[in-house]
Amino acid sequence: MDRRQFLRTTAAGVPALLASGGSLFAQEFDLVIRGGRVIDPDQGIDRVADVAISGGQIAAIRPNIPMIQAAQSLDAAGKLVVPGLIDVHLHARDAELPPAAILKLGVTSMIDGGSRGADNVAQLLQVAQSAPNRMRILLNIGRLGNNPNGRAEFLDGIDQADVAKARAAVEANRAWIVGLKARLSRGIAADRDQEVLRRALQVAEPTNIPIMIHMGDTASPLPQILAMLRPGDIVSHLYAPTPHGILDERGKILPEVRAARLRGVLFDFGNGLNEHWNWEVAQKALKQDFPPDTISTDLTIAGRTEQVIDLPNVMSKFLLMGMKLNDVIACVTSNASRAIREFHPYGTLRAGSVADVTVLELQQGSVEFVDNYKGKRTGMQRLVTRAVVNGGRLVV
Repeated sequence: MDRRQFLRTTAAGVPALLASGGSLFAQEFDLVIRGGRVIDPDQGIDRVADVAISGGQIAAIRPNIPMIQAAQSLDAAGKLVVPGLIDVHLHARDAELPPAAILKLGVTSMIDGGSRGADNVAQLLQVAQSAPNRMRILLNIGRLGNNPNGRAEFLDGIDQADVAKARAAVEANRAWIVGLKARLSRGIAADRDQEVLRRALQVAEPTNIPIMIHMGDTASPLPQILAMLRPGDIVSHLYAPTPHGILDERGKILPEVRAARLRGVLFDFGNGLNEHWNWEVAQKALKQDFPPDTISTDLTIAGRTEQVIDLPNVMSKFLLMGMKLNDVIACVTSNASRAIREFHPYGTLRAGSVADVTVLELQQGSVEFVDNYKGKRTGMQRLVTRAVVNGGRLVV
């Protein structure tokens, strides 16, 4: 309703407003998202309410905020209103997958997971610095990033893992580079996985940043790799079914995996496209109470139309596997914000926090989901983005 319509429909009430000291044009909030199911794991909130936004910040969560108090309203009845989604592992390295397009998928904060290294990070920095949403970078310890010149980082030798160059790149761009990425699978690191990780640690420790590792089919057993990680480091593709995964030969979670989580190592899903997970490993782990700390997409251009699609679609796979809705949302909001130090203020709807909000619809009906091995399963629920508020501004 615009102001002219409002005046026409409420003319009879003007004297009463004036008598009570109210102002017809005084609007306390810039935007009110009305009547949705508000789920904020950070605050333990799950109830139908309105979310009010003012000055780019969350102003209040309460029921039935009067229409007159809002300059703009968004009807979210029947929808889920959650903090802006955080994707801790994707690849926004190409013009065909710009941050603005990812923002429309519901992602207000995101991390590029190792697309570029010290020799070519400048292009990625430009993408991050011009992004309408919040984008930060995990610098690949390989100086040319993912698949340089068509070859994986370390197949031709360890020299790609240049400690001095990586450290200089981090120190020069610390506001944008928030961690390191080390891809350790045999098809990337050959038998050099532990040396690649050692070199990543030589950069990460003096610069006080975390490392995300790409696990699955490593030359070294996973317990040896986990022993090198520190609290706050992240293991991505935790449900990789290839040799040296999180399960033993009997399908049980390795004790070293549980011990790593207990000492603060985080475990990320990282959907992706190639041999990162299958239904069997994920279901076995979930049944043994080993869910991911964070749910990420590992999104690429190809992933937009195959397997991944977007973050809400990946979240929906966990609903199919029996994970509770609120726990799934926590993995892309409060958990994700805690995983990245620079994202600590986000992933919440607390009063005074930046007003990043995603409105989701939980659609009912048959839908097919796919793992990395073309395994198909049919679910009856799918999350779809219906609206996005980025820094207080309604984007979609």
